[in-house]
Amino acid sequence: MLIIGMILFGVLVGAAAQLILGRSRSGIDWTLAFVAGIGGSFAGGLLISLLAGDGLNLRPSGIIGSLAGAIIVTAVWLWWKARAAAGAD
Repeated sequence: MLIIGMILFGVLVGAAAQLILGRSRSGIDWTLAFVAGIGGSFAGGLLISLLAGDGLNLRPSGIIGSLAGAIIVTAVWLWWKARAAAGAD
């Protein structure tokens, strides 16, 4: 049950990252939300929680780090896609 909760939290964080970056005009890319949410939550959330001294407990620093990590992953993904599309033209 914990794993399902973590996956759902990651998808929600990934979707929130797309909304923050203005991607909502064309709709939410749920594959990107999943990848960015899980990857960003793991990297950003874990790093910020450990740096803040919270350990592996669920604290606001980990949630903020998860969102920051998901925003970074989403921004890099969108940049990469735009670069690939520009190179194909």
